[in-house]
Amino acid sequence: MAKSTKKTRDPVEATAKKQLIDHYRAMLLIRRFEERAGQLYGMGHIAGFCHLYIGQEAVVTGMQAAIGEGDQVITGYRDHGHMLACGMDPRGVMAELTGRIDGYSKGKGGSMHMFSREKNFFGGHGIVGAPVPLGTGIAFSNRYKETDRVCLTYFGDGAANQGQVYEAFNMASLWDLPVVYVIENNQYAMGTSVERASAETELYKRGISFEIEGEEVDGMDVLAVKAAGEKALKYARSGKGPYILEMKTYRYRGHSMSDPAKYRKREEVDDVREHRDPIESLKARMLEAEKASEDELKEIDKEIKARVKDAADFALESPEPPPEDLWTDVLIEEETA
Repeated sequence: MAKSTKKTRDPVEATAKKQLIDHYRAMLLIRRFEERAGQLYGMGHIAGFCHLYIGQEAVVTGMQAAIGEGDQVITGYRDHGHMLACGMDPRGVMAELTGRIDGYSKGKGGSMHMFSREKNFFGGHGIVGAPVPLGTGIAFSNRYKETDRVCLTYFGDGAANQGQVYEAFNMASLWDLPVVYVIENNQYAMGTSVERASAETELYKRGISFEIEGEEVDGMDVLAVKAAGEKALKYARSGKGPYILEMKTYRYRGHSMSDPAKYRKREEVDDVREHRDPIESLKARMLEAEKASEDELKEIDKEIKARVKDAADFALESPEPPPEDLWTDVLIEEETA
């Protein structure tokens, strides 16, 4: 089990400008999209559950930059960022959030249940811990079909205490399945801190008894995430079996839009925003390394805001599904001879 603390030269200096800009743009799209989703929820345009990804953008951005063509992604209910990182259209995602017919699930899935086979995104899932056995099953399919694909399986620190997680770990290790488990440790499982809920708080160690390798990663640093992702994916793709990455990250908002997050002090959130924000940190490093100018980054922000506004406008103009659609996409009836 590795937990590296060695300090080296800032990887920004050795990273191509285009790649850095791509990371910055991807994270900013997620941030601005989620901010707009929060606004639409407050205005009553989004109903039901809505879990925002603000603060955790570096995790999916870095991991998506590390995967290969055909690799799959599956996650839990805090899933909008994963969809956007996979390349799903913001228009379709926002339309689904607002329950419109042009959404990815035709307005019937909502925030937690969107899918895209085209982008190899196998969904957000509302049941805590559910992505783990499902992602392990996808990895089993990869192994069975003798492909070299790997399934990225995301779950949170709260889900890390679910029993089905360890049943899946056992099978994945036993059969050397090509799966990378990404634990998004945002410090709070709903309103309970990791320290109060977990006897072992270093979650990357949870695979030890199953002989699964793992490591802790700074989930607020997109380049650190990408480097760790490349290592883990290479390991799983080579036939060595599963790998665990614990991403130490942080969510700025409550667990969901209905959570006022009174279980933590405002000063704690402000401190992370000021010193560890994934977008602002990358921006500062890029400027210091002269990999981008203030004007270039302002132009990107302007472009992203326009794109998000377009997605929101598209969603609100899209019609709601007709009542008879309640009876569609429920089951498949086969004709009998």
